[in-house]
Amino acid sequence: MNPFWSNIFRKPGYEGTLAYFLGTIAMFSELSPSELKILENLVHLRNYDLGETVFAEGDIGSGMYIIRSGRVRIDLKDDQGGEHPQAELETADFFGEMALSLPKQRIVTATTMEPTVLVGLFRADVNDSVRKHPALAAKMLLGLNKVLSERLQQAALRHREHLHLPQEPVQTDPT
Repeated sequence: MNPFWSNIFRKPGYEGTLAYFLGTIAMFSELSPSELKILENLVHLRNYDLGETVFAEGDIGSGMYIIRSGRVRIDLKDDQGGEHPQAELETADFFGEMALSLPKQRIVTATTMEPTVLVGLFRADVNDSVRKHPALAAKMLLGLNKVLSERLQQAALRHREHLHLPQEPVQTDPT
C-alpha cells in the first residue's frame, strides 16, 4: 500500500500497539497487519520484578518470550551451581523459542535484570493457531524455522572458532 494512504487509514497510535511491536520481531516480520492482530490475541503479557526467574535450567519448556521492556540475563550453571552469563537481552530480543517445537528441559536459566514486561507465546497457542488460522501458523513456523536456522549457523561458526578452524568451510573442487 502507498505510504500516503496507509497513513490516512491507519488508526492513531498504531505504533504503540502490541500488534505493531510483534511485527518488528524477525520471526513475525512477514505477517500482515490483520495476522499480527490475531497473534496479538494469542500471546500473553506478564510483568516480572527485578531478579525474578522466568525459567530455570531443567524446567520443561512450553514456549518462548519476547522482551517488550526491560532486560533478561541468560545463564548456564556449572557442576558446582555457579552461574556463567551467556547473554544479556533487551527490548525486542526473544529467547526460549526452541520450546515451541520441543517440550524438552531448558538448558539455561533466564532471570530479569530489572522490572521487565515479557510477551509469551506458548506451544499450545501455536498448536491452536494451526487449527484455527493455518496460514498464520504456517508463516509463524516458517519464521521460527528461519530464526532457528540462523542461530544454529551462528553456533556452528562459534564452534569452528573454538576449534581454531577457518570460519568459512574449505571449498573442494567438484571435478
